[in-house]
Amino acid sequence: MESAGHSRKQPRVLVVDDTATLRQMARDALEEDGLEVVEAADGRAALEVVAEQRPDLVLMDVNMPVLDGCAACHELRLNPEWANLPVLMMTASDDVESMRTAYEAGATDFITKPINWLILCQRVRYMLRMSRTAADLERSQVQLAKAQRSAGLGNWELDLRSGAFRCSDEVCGLYELPRGQLATPAALLERIHPEDRDLVGTALELALSDGTPFSVDHRIQLSDGPDRHVHLQGEVSTSEDGDPLELSGTAQDVSGRKRAEEEVRFLAYHDSLTRLGNQRLFRDRLNHGLAQARRQGEIVGVVLLDLDHFKRINDTFGHSVGDMLLQRVADRLQNCVREGDTVTRSLVAPDDSTVSRFGGDEFMVLLPSVRRPQEAGHVARRVVDVLAHPFDLDGHQVVVTASAGISIGPTDGEDVDALLRNAVAAMYAAKERARGSYQFYERSMNDVVRRNLELEGELRAALDADQLSVHYQPKVELATNRITSVEALVRWTHPELGSVPPGQFVPVAEQAGLIVAVGEFVLRTACAQTRRWHEAGFEDLRISVNLSAQQLRTDEITFTVSQILHETGLLPKYLDVEITESMMIENKGVAIAALHQLKGVGITVSLDDFGTGYSSLSYLNSLPVDFVKIDRTFVSAIGTDPNNAVITAAIISMAHTLGLQVVAEGVETEEQRRFLLERDCDEMQGYLFSKPLPADELTELLRNHQPQRS
Repeated sequence: MESAGHSRKQPRVLVVDDTATLRQMARDALEEDGLEVVEAADGRAALEVVAEQRPDLVLMDVNMPVLDGCAACHELRLNPEWANLPVLMMTASDDVESMRTAYEAGATDFITKPINWLILCQRVRYMLRMSRTAADLERSQVQLAKAQRSAGLGNWELDLRSGAFRCSDEVCGLYELPRGQLATPAALLERIHPEDRDLVGTALELALSDGTPFSVDHRIQLSDGPDRHVHLQGEVSTSEDGDPLELSGTAQDVSGRKRAEEEVRFLAYHDSLTRLGNQRLFRDRLNHGLAQARRQGEIVGVVLLDLDHFKRINDTFGHSVGDMLLQRVADRLQNCVREGDTVTRSLVAPDDSTVSRFGGDEFMVLLPSVRRPQEAGHVARRVVDVLAHPFDLDGHQVVVTASAGISIGPTDGEDVDALLRNAVAAMYAAKERARGSYQFYERSMNDVVRRNLELEGELRAALDADQLSVHYQPKVELATNRITSVEALVRWTHPELGSVPPGQFVPVAEQAGLIVAVGEFVLRTACAQTRRWHEAGFEDLRISVNLSAQQLRTDEITFTVSQILHETGLLPKYLDVEITESMMIENKGVAIAALHQLKGVGITVSLDDFGTGYSSLSYLNSLPVDFVKIDRTFVSAIGTDPNNAVITAAIISMAHTLGLQVVAEGVETEEQRRFLLERDCDEMQGYLFSKPLPADELTELLRNHQPQRS
């Protein structure tokens, strides 16, 4: 049995007549006109041929034995599959009653006997063309309806002459109106959130009064669950004389988009892991608190908390447990500072205090309403004690302590940077005295400065004594599981202290102005090693090297990079420089200019730590970058936080729309890898595949690695 008939090159016509001569004459005429013909001698036989041969048109006599044409046509129409099959009836010119009966049975058209065969062929061609047009229109309508359902989109129309209002099933579903019910504009307005009703009403009035098109977002109060966000738009159609005829438009469910937008706005001022305020929010509020304190002659307290030996938690239990600990710490801090207990109730109004995560394992508490410095000490003692209680992390009993530093404004600093810097100095003093304690800032504090100066001297010596080395962490193409690139990471092996964490010596290098020399060492070492890998047969391997803000501000950065590429023989296309998002925000003008020059050399640029406390979404398209690296805090919560999953997917989609490739950092679980693969993320980097390795171990990994995942 043939499936549809539309795959045939020639349309098929079924000729039904009890006269063999007429059937033969019809066949001759139609076949000569390029049509395929099948025959049936009566209505019953015609029904069988229709089911088997699936013709595109039926030419059928009215008067026949067994089953006449009208009855056969009626039975055809009872089957939904043949409801639109064109049926051309043949009858005598004076048989008006048969014509009426056949029309009622579902006939499409008539042709009278004796038949003009030339006219018949033209009539058949016309009906076939109209049938195809109708079928195409029906398919388009079905596809449109399907697309609208998928997009949560519906349409509506208001006849301005009759007042008749029609809306699609999708619109009825959006506004929770029974499908099939005769809806009215008033019924729709009643479903709109009261706070948005005037906005929509005004838009409709303007459209009706002067034909102004409108496009508004509004909320719908659902019978249960959160409000639904709908994008409503419409315009007026007019006659040739300019008279308004119809107001029509669409309504679309944009709740998902709204949630994503709200989440992006939220993350501009909040930490994605803990949901606390981030550095940007804290600095803004501290700046505001200082201004208010100056006007009113008050003081502001800043408490910096740093978890003691937090790295041990990550090293012992893994980053997922470490992240869980940070979240629990955030919860305790909020409850401690904002609950109305006997300590905080007398000190800080619930809406005044701000608890923020400053990054890593550092947290800040802003106390803009303290009356005496001692009150900030009470809060610091309280939070330090609260954090000392054990944490139950998926069956792991973890005990951590926190050291706190306190600075008071404007006594300890008249601007944000001074207060934060002095709170850090006080925190290091607390760690030096006794971990799990707090310390007020004192002008005489110089321990941290002294230690940093000592570390600075040792770092200078390390540069000359070959104590620095470079480790490499691979980046893997998700689609093929192929190692496409490696990131160069500096390491320091001190002859007495052993391995010095980068988080300890890199800030010292930046403060001491040594970061340019350290960065140049990493760049030269990494480029030379990558060239050796190319010569060993890994020709397409790329290398990523981090650039600091000081390197970008150096006028010679482009010359330095070009010179190192020339000296090592590495082609520019295999070098990628990574710039953190915060660096880009804080040094936007200088950074963009420098990166344009570097891209002119032929290298690529990655925006690192994307999403960590700053929102560059609004101008990402203007930045000279090729890759976006999603920060690990987003990736680590993919399996536990639906909001992070939504934002991660949105970042991938947005970056691809802008023509950028996406690298996900901190991938540690198979679930995270599958999620990223399904969202078409380009590359991943993390402990799931490999930790950072020395060059010889990375070489061995390159030799042995064979992609296993598809």
